[in-house]
Amino acid sequence: MLVCEPIKYYNRLMRRYNWQQSDWPDFSYTLSGLEENLFEFAEKVGRLSGILESLPENIRQETLIDLMLEEAVKTSEIEGEYLSRQDVMSSIRKNLGIYTSAPAIKDPKAEGMAELMIDVRNTFKEPLTIEKLFNWHRLLFGDTDKVRVGEWRVHEDPMQVVSGAMGKEKVHFEAPPSARVPMEMDRFIDWFNETMPSGEKKLQDAPIRSAIAHLYFESIHPFEDGNGRIGRAIAEKALSQGIGRPALLSLSEAIESDKKAYYEALKVGQRSNEVTPWIHYFVDVILQAQEKAGQQVEFSLRKVKFFDKYEDQLSERQKKVINRMLEEGPDGFEGGMNARKYMGITKVSKATATRDIQQLVDMGVFVRYGKAGGRSIRYRVNL
Repeated sequence: MLVCEPIKYYNRLMRRYNWQQSDWPDFSYTLSGLEENLFEFAEKVGRLSGILESLPENIRQETLIDLMLEEAVKTSEIEGEYLSRQDVMSSIRKNLGIYTSAPAIKDPKAEGMAELMIDVRNTFKEPLTIEKLFNWHRLLFGDTDKVRVGEWRVHEDPMQVVSGAMGKEKVHFEAPPSARVPMEMDRFIDWFNETMPSGEKKLQDAPIRSAIAHLYFESIHPFEDGNGRIGRAIAEKALSQGIGRPALLSLSEAIESDKKAYYEALKVGQRSNEVTPWIHYFVDVILQAQEKAGQQVEFSLRKVKFFDKYEDQLSERQKKVINRMLEEGPDGFEGGMNARKYMGITKVSKATATRDIQQLVDMGVFVRYGKAGGRSIRYRVNL
């Protein structure tokens, strides 16, 4: 895992990072070889939007919630932080006004991340401001004395992206000194707003602007912590502005599937202001995220049809278990369900768990897999 932190004990080696070069931040690139990908992106935007609009309101809402859930969970996992999926889901539903009496949310970080996801979607049309970025940062960290919350970093030590064990650290990138951050962020925000669809210097292709916005922000690294998560929110905002509606995808889920490639692409991208390789990488990530979103739409449709068929036949315990399994999305509940896990979720005896599971099998709700008669027997939801 890469960690962003001020390092005192590093001998500062002379490096030519992008922000140290004379053409910073005048990013250059070529679209050669990207035309087909950009066309595919536009085609998928239209197809996904059309499918979603044709679905019943309850299915459409469930799909959007599932996509926000994945983005919230995966953007944190990239940074090595694992949020409670149940708390994130509960918070999203509470903030959307779906729960009449919201379940208790134990993880304040999950609640803050859920609120950030909703705000990114609800305010995508608005220009970017310092106040907006500070608010996102406060949602991420809440009340803590571990980092400066809702403020730019001010420490004099270099802000470095490093990996490796203590004493064997490897520096991947060093951001501009803290004294330069206010000026750099003013310039970044001006660029972001000038290149939006209504801006004077609008960038026509949403994926290109999204890629540059993310790289640009990550290169400044203006906060003590949380730069990756906010940088990905900025990338989503840029995409949404470019297509004129909230983006139907989870960038972080696609990035998290190969974090090594993400950090390597960032490392290369932060060595030069000719950013064609970075743009190629990021556009591929966007296309992967769109593909996954299509699977999520199909999954949400099957999930709603499933409950339409079985809800009246299920006990509250069974509903709780099935909902927990389906929260994991199209990839399924890791390791499948068994009596032990059922007992843990519902707090019932083994005999009751076994009886409930057998009833679900008999109804066709659960499908059994694994070696018959052994402890390896598991169950998945039959969607």
